[in-house]
Amino acid sequence: MAFTDCRTPAEEYTERKEMTPTADDVQQWAQSLDKLLSHKYGKTVFRIFLKSEFCEENIEFWLACEDFRNITSHKELASKAARMHEDFIKDEAPKEINLDFHTKNAICQNLLEPTATSFLAAQRKVYSLMENNSYPRFIDSDLYKELCAVARGEGKRIKS
Repeated sequence: MAFTDCRTPAEEYTERKEMTPTADDVQQWAQSLDKLLSHKYGKTVFRIFLKSEFCEENIEFWLACEDFRNITSHKELASKAARMHEDFIKDEAPKEINLDFHTKNAICQNLLEPTATSFLAAQRKVYSLMENNSYPRFIDSDLYKELCAVARGEGKRIKS
């Protein structure tokens, strides 16, 4: 007989003690997308939510841009820029993000001599898309509501 895991995504997320955000953490996530993305577990749960909505490429690109801006080696910058273009920017990329022609074109031109800000305009557009579309849906989602309840100690918790 096969074991069926009946845990909800929120219970699965909070099951391990080190993965449990406090009630205050979870409440702060509702204040802004910045608060959510600045919290280690907030990013994780938002990514889970975006994956459930089939748009996790947005946060993956945003996170890749955050990493990209911290690269100091020109060789590493060029290599990462090429990978990001292949993964997110070019037409029919495996994780293609929704960008207008001008933004895509500017990135393509910057690939010759990439700088830490080569993807900044695209990152801002993706952030705005997440802030205005995905984030409000996340805050209204059953996942977020259940996380609030679990963090307050009101939700069902699985003991291991």
